[in-house]
Amino acid sequence: MKREPTANARREILAVAEQCFADAGFGATSINQIAAATRYTKPVIYYYFKNKAGLFNSLLDSAYDECFERMQVAVARVKTLDDKLVELLVSQFEFLREHQGLTRLSFASAFANPGEMPFVAKIKQKRLRNFEFVHDVIKQGQRDGALNRRLNSRDLTYGIYGALSFRVMANLLLPGTKLDRATARNMVELFMNGARVPTTTKKKRSRIFKTSST
Repeated sequence: MKREPTANARREILAVAEQCFADAGFGATSINQIAAATRYTKPVIYYYFKNKAGLFNSLLDSAYDECFERMQVAVARVKTLDDKLVELLVSQFEFLREHQGLTRLSFASAFANPGEMPFVAKIKQKRLRNFEFVHDVIKQGQRDGALNRRLNSRDLTYGIYGALSFRVMANLLLPGTKLDRATARNMVELFMNGARVPTTTKKKRSRIFKTSST
């Protein structure tokens, strides 16, 4: 039996669509299935979303926005680069735990063949925005002297961002893989061991500074 839309109808449709798409994929999921699961009529769904592609991209749009907001909050509450990176990773691990299906959809969309899934330029822009947020954190780390300035900032960002993506994909492929604060700290330690300013370089800079000061 169909029901009248509530004030939370849009949110309810998105939640059901997330599960339907995650279970069957974009191609095998129909608006009829989503309508049946929500008990809203198709016209109600089309009122909020133009079509199935619009509904799917609204899910991805909200996912990238939520990940972005979580990263902003995580980085703002600590001071050192190491802690910023740890909190950033933890924020994304938490998103995965709460939205595993949506995370799978995001990866599927990113690696889909042309025409396999609906493409919206805004989604690509938001992926880039999220990456550039991490890039800004890395560049600030270089300016503060926490990271080796001789290394390319974008390459460094690929390093930590790539490690995050690999861990998330590993968790999706191998359920039970630990994604917790301890994992985040280990990842950051491995990254920083290869990216921070070498001790010998610090000593040289210190000697140069002392010499120029006398």
